[in-house]
Amino acid sequence: MRKIVGYTIFWIGIGMVIGFLIPSDAISVLIILLLLILGYHWFVC
Repeated sequence: MRKIVGYTIFWIGIGMVIGFLIPSDAISVLIILLLLILGYHWFVC
């Protein structure tokens, strides 16, 4: 369980760094939605 939590926290940190690099809020929202849908699809299937 600790490995899963550590992996998740690591990628949240990477996502926050990428979020600082993207200047537009609209592009950030589209990327977030795309990644959420993709992650859900991969998790369920």
